[in-house]
Amino acid sequence: QVQLVESGGGLVQAGGSLRLSCAASGRTSSNYRMGWFRQAPGKEREFVARIRGSGDSTYYADSVKGRFTITRDNAKNTVYLQMNSLKADDTAVYYCAASTTAYGYDSWGQGTQVTVSS
Repeated sequence: QVQLVESGGGLVQAGGSLRLSCAASGRTSSNYRMGWFRQAPGKEREFVARIRGSGDSTYYADSVKGRFTITRDNAKNTVYLQMNSLKADDTAVYYCAASTTAYGYDSWGQGTQVTVSS
């Protein structure tokens, strides 16, 4: 079992930046694919970004491409999401997730709120 704890959310003006962190504990592994998802009020949860265990491959939703960057520090068991040029549409609860098997993301954090004021 992997426990994930997100932090770094908050209130920021449009055009600003935030960096989210996701600290993993328990049965951690640098082999796990890690991802960020978000859920805005009244909307379904959506994929934001993911990174492979080695950190050499990343993938982003079109809506954040060029503005968000996902990285990981396996020595610290932490994944980051650097968010720049934030827009009001980025307002959501952001969740970190780990894929410990081949069957998708099976461990989730509790989420951190990001609010972007326009």
